[in-house]
Amino acid sequence: MDTSAKKIGLYFGTFNPIHVGHLIIANHMVEFSDLDEVWFVVTPHNPLKKKKTLLEDYHRLAMVRIAVENYPKLKASNVEFDLPQPNYTVNTLAHLEEKYPGQNFCLIMGEDNLIGLPKWKNYEVILNRYSIYVYPRISEDIPLKPLTEGKLRITIVDAPIIELSSTFIRNGIKRGKNIKPMLSAEVWKYLDEMNFYK
Repeated sequence: MDTSAKKIGLYFGTFNPIHVGHLIIANHMVEFSDLDEVWFVVTPHNPLKKKKTLLEDYHRLAMVRIAVENYPKLKASNVEFDLPQPNYTVNTLAHLEEKYPGQNFCLIMGEDNLIGLPKWKNYEVILNRYSIYVYPRISEDIPLKPLTEGKLRITIVDAPIIELSSTFIRNGIKRGKNIKPMLSAEVWKYLDEMNFYK
């Protein structure tokens, strides 16, 4: 891995499955902001929340790897797989800084997550130490100004609004709908061959 300092945006999620919306947002972040790379941080199974619809960690990671294969600035990360559960973002950030000293890690999140940030463990530490890149969501017109005012580390990125969810895709597959355009061709192939979400 290149050791020169980079600004790396961390995009957390279960990616169950990763779809074109995730790729559009990540690619927009890396092409139209000052980020050098975006890492998809695949969140593992929460042992306390065994969801039947949540695929095994390695399958979700495999699909992210397949999806980003042709995007040199996008990477898949399984860093949370070996960390204590449940995963807290603040702990993952500390672990990454230790593992990759000199890299500049930032967070990528939707407006809805920014609004819920005060519920996160040690959220003040996150706000004070890390830059946050926020992409728009179709939301209840919650004014972001009070949340971002005076917070120099929060950047609102004018990314496309993607109204597409993994839940919608899983439900579509279950109902026998053709959802191929919503996934990259390789991810679709993997899903279809493995018979997932049916």
